[in-house]
Amino acid sequence: MIVRETEPIALIGGAHVEGAHLAAVLRLAPVLVAADGGADAALAAGLMPRAVIGDFDSISDAARARLSADILHPMDDQDTTDFEKCLAHVAAPLLIGLGFMGDRLDHHMAACNALVRHAAQRCILMGGADLMFLCPPSLSLPLAEGCRISLFPMGAVEGVSDGLRWPIGGMTFSPDGRIGTSNLAQGAVSLTVTAPKMLVMLPADTLAIVAGALRDAPARWSPE
Repeated sequence: MIVRETEPIALIGGAHVEGAHLAAVLRLAPVLVAADGGADAALAAGLMPRAVIGDFDSISDAARARLSADILHPMDDQDTTDFEKCLAHVAAPLLIGLGFMGDRLDHHMAACNALVRHAAQRCILMGGADLMFLCPPSLSLPLAEGCRISLFPMGAVEGVSDGLRWPIGGMTFSPDGRIGTSNLAQGAVSLTVTAPKMLVMLPADTLAIVAGALRDAPARWSPE
């Protein structure tokens, strides 16, 4: 591991990062790790990353010149994204990422893939209006009544829910079959799923609720 912490870690990528989201994330995860060009975004915000991880095809020469050699961790691997490299080399009870969704659709989809491929990591990704994370084996979310909650399967998965307007029990979800977008919370929601394949999407203003729930979730997926 390049960075190991007992508290949450913030990850910053090279896509657009909203200042309000960055401030909210840093309140929960003050240690910052940059993925490649995310170093430029961190420095522009007046922040010094603990580490910069990636293939270094995006970080600017100016950013590299401002960072000491012990912070820079270049990797030649072209089979994984910079986000995946961070997931593989950073250890913490929770990761919260910004700048990995929204600017490009292929990067957004690659981030979805990475969350599933690194299921043992508990990681929240912040987008423009929403956040996204891989559902652990079981999860309790103290949501407000009427909160939008979407479930998107990245593979075949079943589950049981309590507190959803449209329960998911008895259904088999798959990316080319049944999906679960735009459900509604009737209050606190509990989810249990059979496999590390279900992405959960919620409004961005639920970040603190989701971060607490993921840290308190009793079980996590085993590493591959």
